[in-house]
Amino acid sequence: MKFKVTSELEYNVRYPSTFIFNIHALRTKNQTVLEETLSLDPFFRTEELNSAVSENRFLRLDVDKPTNLRIVYTATVDSYFQILDMNELNALPVVQLEGHILPYLFPSRYCQSDKLFRLAQDKFGRIENVYGKVLAINEWIYNNVEYLSGSTNSQTSAFDTVTERAGVCRDFAHLGITLCRALSIPARYFTGYSYQLNPQDFHACFEAYIGGQWIIFDATKLSPLNGLVKIATARDAADASVASIFGNVISTYVKVSCELLEQNFVPLFYNPGEMKGISY
Repeated sequence: MKFKVTSELEYNVRYPSTFIFNIHALRTKNQTVLEETLSLDPFFRTEELNSAVSENRFLRLDVDKPTNLRIVYTATVDSYFQILDMNELNALPVVQLEGHILPYLFPSRYCQSDKLFRLAQDKFGRIENVYGKVLAINEWIYNNVEYLSGSTNSQTSAFDTVTERAGVCRDFAHLGITLCRALSIPARYFTGYSYQLNPQDFHACFEAYIGGQWIIFDATKLSPLNGLVKIATARDAADASVASIFGNVISTYVKVSCELLEQNFVPLFYNPGEMKGISY
C-alpha cells in the first residue's frame, strides 16, 4: 500500500541545543521509500545516522543559537505486509533464538517484565498456543486499560500502566511488550505513521516474535493493522523517541498526517479465534 506521510515540528530553542530526530520512514525489505524531502527553517546542517543495532534512521541537528525552529519531513512510502497463518508458526524456545533476538526478552527501562511475571503467568500462562497467548494479552489490555490522553508522561512504565489502568498508545505498547517478555516471548516497540488514526499523531504498537516472524499487535485498536508506515523498532520508547533533545528547548507545534494514495482500502483488525497474523 502506498502512503504519503508528513510530520511538522516546531520548537523554541532558547540556547544552543542538539536534536536527534527519529521521524524518517524506514527502508526495509517490506517498506520502500519512493521519495522524501526534509526542510528546515532556518537552515542548519544535519547528519543522518543509522542505529548500530537496528535499521532505525536518526537525524542529528545542531542548533548553535537561539531561534524558532521548524522542521518538515514528507515521504511517499510503499509499505508491504503479509497475512500469515499462525497455525503454521510454532513458538521457538529460547535455546533456539538467534542472538539479535535475545535483547527483546529482557526487562528494559519502560518494560519491567520481571515485576509483572506473576500477573502474566496467572492471566495467560495456561494458554498453550503462543499466538493465542499474545492475542489474549492484546485483548486484555484493550478491555482493562482506558485510553486516556494526557494521563501519563515520559516517566510512565508498564508497571505504572497496569496499576493505574490508563494510558496512551505508548503505554499500551509497553504493557503488551512487558507481558510477552514475562512469558518468554520476545517483543519489541513499534512506532510509525498510522492511516485512519484520529486524531493524527505518531502511533505506537508492539511486535511479538513468533515462529521466526515479527507479528504486529495494537492493543488500542485505534487504527487498522494494515495502515502502518514503520519509523522504528526498539526495546521500548527510550530507544525510539521521535525527538531526543539535549539543551533548552520548548516544543510549540506538532502536526502528523498519513494519507492513502491507493483505492479500495479494506481495514484489517484481529478477531479473537482467528489464527491470522500480520507481519511487516
